[in-house]
Amino acid sequence: MKPLTYEKAYADLEEIIASLEGDNVPIDTLAEKIKSASEIIQFCKTKLRSTEEDFEKALANISRTD
Repeated sequence: MKPLTYEKAYADLEEIIASLEGDNVPIDTLAEKIKSASEIIQFCKTKLRSTEEDFEKALANISRTD
C-alpha cells in the first residue's frame, strides 16, 4: 500500500464529507465514514504538527548560521 500523504488524506476527507451531505446515508455507513474521517483528521493534525516542528528547526538552524 502506498504511504498516505497529506494531500491524499485531505482529498479522502473531502470525499467523505461530500457523501455525508447526501440525504440517505445508512446508519452503518455513517458510523464507518465518521470513524474514517476521525482517523484522517488525526493523521492530518499529526502531519501538520510535524511539518511545523521541521520548519521551526530549519529556521533555528538558519538563525544560528547568521
